Amino acid sequence: MNTGELLNALFDKLEGWAIAFVRMLPNLGLAIIIIILGYFAAKFLSTFAKKQMIRFHVDKTISGFLGRILFFVVLVVGIMIALSILNLSGTVASILAGLGIIGLALGFAFQDTAANFMSGIYITFNHPFAIGDVIETNNGIMGNVIDISLRVTKVKTFDGPVVYVPNRFLFEDDFTNFTEGGQRRLRVECGVSYGDDLEKVEKIVMETLENTPGRINGEDITIHWVEFGDSSINFTANIWLDYTKENKAFVGAKNFAIKALKKAFDENGIMIPFPIRTLDFGIKGGVTFKEEIKESGLSAAKSISSTANENN
Repeated sequence: MNTGELLNALFDKLEGWAIAFVRMLPNLGLAIIIIILGYFAAKFLSTFAKKQMIRFHVDKTISGFLGRILFFVVLVVGIMIALSILNLSGTVASILAGLGIIGLALGFAFQDTAANFMSGIYITFNHPFAIGDVIETNNGIMGNVIDISLRVTKVKTFDGPVVYVPNRFLFEDDFTNFTEGGQRRLRVECGVSYGDDLEKVEKIVMETLENTPGRINGEDITIHWVEFGDSSINFTANIWLDYTKENKAFVGAKNFAIKALKKAFDENGIMIPFPIRTLDFGIKGGVTFKEEIKESGLSAAKSISSTANENN
């Protein structure tokens, strides 16, 4: 085949492609229109669905997640219809197969991310905690939940910093929700001397702690005597506090209880003892400080007297 024949064959091929392209122009234009309409329809339906779910008091995280899923579903359906119009059904099947293989590969590559995502879905729908709750994770992170996404949960600690906790840790491990029950027990530990009347102490403690801020009036204050300590009889006063998202006056209540007990004990002559230590002096021990000073003074006096006699 010479050069002329090659050029004729090439032109014939290009002419065939041009004719096929012209014949496909109406379908191509329709496919483009369908894709554009599919995009705007997906955006509209996603926004509309979010508004309706929020209107019916569906959680914002859930409504956002479902809205995004609806957006992608409608958009993919529009693309598939457009490809079918272009007689590319085989291409559609190939794309779906390729997406399956890519999804499987990404699943192995991003196992932790996928685990966080699935855990986020569980947390979003089952509500083990909500924004505003006080939680403590298994590794000791404690604070207020300020945001819940499909990958991480933001916890603002009481010291100020925000900790991003991966959702899979909150799904797989145990954690504590302090505000779900609506109340929290405050324990105030103290001790009184062995010479004090314990019944009198109980009465004073009860009267003093009745006005603790946030105390639930329907719950009684209880006192448990714990042990005979080295220098005191120790007890624990238990107060039930209102502990919700709106009211978390736990630290303030504890400060009030400690100061109020100290003041009440001082006014009623009740002693909060402190540890007492007895020190022994001397080489073998058993000698008090006073005796040691006296003995040291006598030794020093004898030494001075002997020195004076030698000089004379």
